Amino acid sequence: MASKNPARREREESSVDLNEIRELIDLLIERDVAEFEMEKSGMRIRIRRGSGMEGFVPGAPPLAIPQNPLPPPPPAHAKSAAPAEATAPEESTEELYIVKSPIVGTFYAASAPTAPSFVKLGDTVQVGQVLCIIEAMKLMNEIESEVAGEIVRIYAENGQPVEYGQSLYAIKPSIKK
Repeated sequence: MASKNPARREREESSVDLNEIRELIDLLIERDVAEFEMEKSGMRIRIRRGSGMEGFVPGAPPLAIPQNPLPPPPPAHAKSAAPAEATAPEESTEELYIVKSPIVGTFYAASAPTAPSFVKLGDTVQVGQVLCIIEAMKLMNEIESEVAGEIVRIYAENGQPVEYGQSLYAIKPSIKK
């Protein structure tokens, strides 16, 4: 039965259907959408995954953000099967400059989908050289190197969301002579 009161009818028409919201959340999880906003009939819905907001998206897996730049050390009782010369020396993070994301956004390794990456593993970079782009609120922010040296590790993946302070690159600084 439709209500005769126009204000009540409008509230009933714009009421939230929780099943529709659950279906929307499931679709966003399935498509791996990090943030979504919709306005319908004067009602606004905003869904955001990651950065401590996981509780707002029931059942959503948290975004994988690398916390440790180096692989875990082998157990003390494990013996290396390969000779010492064949293994790469462990890089100490103390001698590396870690480039961190200054903003929350989406990491892009190149200026366009078909363009080559700004830098790749093993490249030598100079101070001020563009390393990547982080898109935030439709603005493309170029992230530049603050040190000269060699790219020894890339933490972020192209097109993936990054958080403020998340490690993007490890650079082994050049030795000044």
